[in-house]
Amino acid sequence: QVQLVESGGGLVQSGGSLRLSCAASGRTFSNYANYPMGWFRQAPGKEREFVAAITWSGGTLYYADSVKGRFTISRDNAKNTMYLQMNSLKPEDTAVYYCAVKIRGGNWYSISNYNYWGQGTQVTVSS
Repeated sequence: QVQLVESGGGLVQSGGSLRLSCAASGRTFSNYANYPMGWFRQAPGKEREFVAAITWSGGTLYYADSVKGRFTISRDNAKNTMYLQMNSLKPEDTAVYYCAVKIRGGNWYSISNYNYWGQGTQVTVSS
């Protein structure tokens, strides 16, 4: 099986920064270790939405328009860990952030192309 564990969330003031981590493990994770991965978020009362994604090599990155220029996705394959550096945070970034493995082809924004979701980490940005 594959387990993803997010960490690094917390309470921060508007304009502040946080760095989220997504650690991958499990007996079968090696089957997906070279797959793209992504970050999504879900605010209260809203649908889960795409935030960012990264290919195995890290050579191709994708961002939602709402976070471009403020968030940076990266991964350390030796550590089976993906990161999301979040700068210039805004109250509208408040959400539970999830990581997942992109197991299907197709667009990078669709939740249905991802699997093995983590439990999420709460990010709260105060104004």
